[in-house]
Amino acid sequence: MPLNALSARSGDQCELCGSSDALGVHDVGPNSDNTVHMSAHICQKCRAQIDGELDPSHWRCLTSAMWSEHEPVKVLVWRLLDRLKAEAWAHDLFDMLYLDEATLEWAKAGAETPALIHKDCNGNVLSAGDSVTLVKALPVKGAGFTAKQGTAVRNISLVSDNAGHIEGRVEGQRIVILTEFVKKS
Repeated sequence: MPLNALSARSGDQCELCGSSDALGVHDVGPNSDNTVHMSAHICQKCRAQIDGELDPSHWRCLTSAMWSEHEPVKVLVWRLLDRLKAEAWAHDLFDMLYLDEATLEWAKAGAETPALIHKDCNGNVLSAGDSVTLVKALPVKGAGFTAKQGTAVRNISLVSDNAGHIEGRVEGQRIVILTEFVKKS
């Protein structure tokens, strides 16, 4: 792929954050044909986060990048905003972003939906059906009682759209519990 064409298109700046440090070619898959039309010119910091954990403060740059006229950049912006939707600002940008039908299909085709990993206060991975113990007394809203520290909660359920929440029965009530207040038994 002609790096010169990408370099000229981007003005030797990252097409996502504007940095000029350690630029490289990023194929925007799936099924990339290694051409300028399916690649973006991005910095090493952006590449590392795309492949790993996202730092939301770094990605505020997408406010500008989302208006790019180049399809591969728009696809990357869509995928990143989709991963950052829990952030209010990213959710707002995601709602404003417009992609034509073909570009939206491309963005969705390569979008990763990482599995949520629920972890207790010690970093242990929780699974559905596990037993946990409360590490703090928790007032239960709407039920009129406080779940005491040390209370065992058996056969938990994982909340599918929030890694910070689990569900379980305490004193006969099914409640949502923050994972930061439990430890795996």
